[in-house]
Amino acid sequence: MILESTIGGIVGGVFRLIPEGIKLFDRKNERAHELAMLEAEMKFAGMRAEHEMRKIDASMTMAEMNAIGNAIKEQGQTARAAGKFVAAISALVRPLVTYWFVFMYSAVKIVSMSMAVSDGADWRAVLVENWNADDMAMLTMVLTFWFVGRVYERTRK
Repeated sequence: MILESTIGGIVGGVFRLIPEGIKLFDRKNERAHELAMLEAEMKFAGMRAEHEMRKIDASMTMAEMNAIGNAIKEQGQTARAAGKFVAAISALVRPLVTYWFVFMYSAVKIVSMSMAVSDGADWRAVLVENWNADDMAMLTMVLTFWFVGRVYERTRK
């Protein structure tokens, strides 16, 4: 009888502790689930903020493009209202600035090469050293603006 009571008490105690263990396990899973949900919410909030930033960036780009378009239209209207002579001068501004830039850039290069040669350097070495990646970038920029960019603008219209 004492043995049965002791075994009954132990079995009863074990069966009483099993639900507490299950609750403890459930709480652990619950916390892990809440943490996962919080991480998912944070990720979604980050994606939403990124989307909003892209929308703002796109609207600012559109506003800038509209402002540039309006400025060009107003410049054209002002030039037409001022007469053919002013319109012709206005149309020549960009090409003349480009010619001036190319002339000045070439003059600086030629003068620097002639100074190096007059100081006794080999003209071949001076020519090779004087033309570098920055010079190629400048040439590419000018050529792209006048040839590729203009063609792209015409075909886009």
